[in-house]
Amino acid sequence: MEFFKSEGKVRFDELIEPKFRYPEDFDLDRFHRFLSLSGISKIDDTETMLLHLGVTEKQEKRLLFNNAGILFFAKEPQRFISWSVFTVALFKDETGTDVIDRKEIKGSLFEIVEEVMKFVKLYSKVAYKFTGAPQRENIYEYPFEAIREAVINSVMHKYYFEHGHNNILKFLPACIKIENYWVKPNHFVLGKTVFRRNHIIADLFARIHFGEKMGTGFERIREMCKKENAPFPEIELTENYFYVTFKQSHVYLQMAQKQTPQKTTQKIVELIKQNPSITRKELSERLGLTEDGVKFHLNKLKEKKVIKRIGPDKGGHWEVVQ
Repeated sequence: MEFFKSEGKVRFDELIEPKFRYPEDFDLDRFHRFLSLSGISKIDDTETMLLHLGVTEKQEKRLLFNNAGILFFAKEPQRFISWSVFTVALFKDETGTDVIDRKEIKGSLFEIVEEVMKFVKLYSKVAYKFTGAPQRENIYEYPFEAIREAVINSVMHKYYFEHGHNNILKFLPACIKIENYWVKPNHFVLGKTVFRRNHIIADLFARIHFGEKMGTGFERIREMCKKENAPFPEIELTENYFYVTFKQSHVYLQMAQKQTPQKTTQKIVELIKQNPSITRKELSERLGLTEDGVKFHLNKLKEKKVIKRIGPDKGGHWEVVQ
């Protein structure tokens, strides 16, 4: 049986989960959002569409959901498949021992991808290149679209029969590392063998334009990295683990070296002292961070009572408390 599982002859996403109850455990809003992402605006019959998507089957007038349907459309997917959680962590050190922030991301698979990317963008830095044109050029630390593709591949091709391993994204000071548990198929050759372990999950992602059905993920990543002038990620695989490591963009590093090293929070405090009415957008431009990254640091400073906000978001100002 293990051989058939590893070779994709028995597929996890096709298996029926008898404990799932329709419609009690079904999330209609989540389903409608999926349809919207698919470009489908209106349907006449929800049950017929679920059958068409390949996530259900009918037995004795009862609609039964397979694991793919649960991972996409259950109200609480992790109640049935708890190991589908995606762990993301930001580390202070290269060894990955000093954790700054960590989250266990839950929800449907397509929402998990979106939340993982929010975490990546929150902590990624951006440099600004002024070319003389009216609009500056943003130089990001990492190629977001390529990382997104790698995250999609990690949940799409995960070996879900193994219950003890979450997918993991480690945000280290000089790289982003995605760790995925899998079972290497016999005769698999990286970059040559087309292998779709969970074909229903892959089809559902393809419908909402998350990834492709034909197993071309790494070619897409290569093209995305080339477009962003970023290095192609390092790929390491064993019999049971698949690692994809993204290094910082060479162009970003060149631009970052021109800046004087200083702790981000210290820079924020100094900029507020210079201009108490400074906006998040202005801080973003001065610091080379995304606006979400600036918001995160401002909230931390407010929690520590280093700064406080006087008045509304528009028309108010910052005050340095200590």
